[in-house]
Amino acid sequence: MMKIAENEMKPIIGISTGDLNGIGYEIILKALSDNRINEILIPVVYGLAKVVSFNKKVLNLSELNFNIIKRVDSLNPKKSNLVNLHDNEIKIEFGKPDTVAGEQAFYSLEAAIADLQKGSINALVTAPINKKTIQSANFHFPGHTEYLSEKFGVNNSLMLMVNNNLRIGVITGHIPVNEISNTITSELVFQKIEILSKSLTVDFGIRSPRIALLGLNPHAGDDGLIGSEEKSIIIPAIERAKKQGHLVFGPYPADGFFGSSTFNRFDGILAMYHDQGMLPFKTLSFESGVNYTAGLPFIRTSPAHGTAFEIAGKDMASPESFRAAMYLACDIWKNRREHEAISSNPLKTVRHDTES
Repeated sequence: MMKIAENEMKPIIGISTGDLNGIGYEIILKALSDNRINEILIPVVYGLAKVVSFNKKVLNLSELNFNIIKRVDSLNPKKSNLVNLHDNEIKIEFGKPDTVAGEQAFYSLEAAIADLQKGSINALVTAPINKKTIQSANFHFPGHTEYLSEKFGVNNSLMLMVNNNLRIGVITGHIPVNEISNTITSELVFQKIEILSKSLTVDFGIRSPRIALLGLNPHAGDDGLIGSEEKSIIIPAIERAKKQGHLVFGPYPADGFFGSSTFNRFDGILAMYHDQGMLPFKTLSFESGVNYTAGLPFIRTSPAHGTAFEIAGKDMASPESFRAAMYLACDIWKNRREHEAISSNPLKTVRHDTES
């Protein structure tokens, strides 16, 4: 049995396959078809061997071979591994929302999470799900972020979109627009600042990160003329965070902030709601962006796009975002190990600085 402790050079990355009628299997197979990735990480896909074979034929990827296993303790550290969940016949209908596909997406996610809880894998990369067909008595959440937070008993996490030095988090996630103003509180904003600041330090290795907050209203309220949330909620949270030692600035009007490239001066950005953060991020980084869930006790990343039913089965999906999600998971794994080593031996950095 291979344990994580025996393989300290490369992280073991678990991969859930998402909706099989979407582009999940396609982007996974395309990303893993480059064998050089096995030099960086050990992929473990939680999926179906028959669905993999079908997609390999569609995509003409006959040279891609998996080490097919029943349990992760039989993995091959030099190959891509496939935990075959079952051998039942599954009908694939590309581009069609289907409850069976939703069930299979949930089975894949649950199998990966089980191994994550046992410590058999180092991180989780999730392929896109259809948020409607996956709904059941076991999954009644707007998305992965909310489900994983409850699964691991985390009261507050942060959806963080990442592309190189651009990192945008959202104060409120998948909620209706008419609920945003009532959901945002000074306490919630402060909590998100703390999550982001810790993640930038521990997960991204940034000392004394600079964080910008966007305003909720147009022109960031225009000194109270277009809304009071900036004065009554956001600014008090910023002042509280500053007293705790965080380098936090704002609130900035969202349009000018991105239009003038002010965002380049900060290590992290907090938007007040989903589209306020997602729109500029996907405009700037759609192909290679990554969704990272900060604040969880484990590492979870995903591509920044959805199931893309409209191009499923047509060999048109780019694996770039999924590949970036795997690489980011590896980088965060390394940064967390380095942070833990420094925290357990603070003199290590002092000696290093002296010698240099």
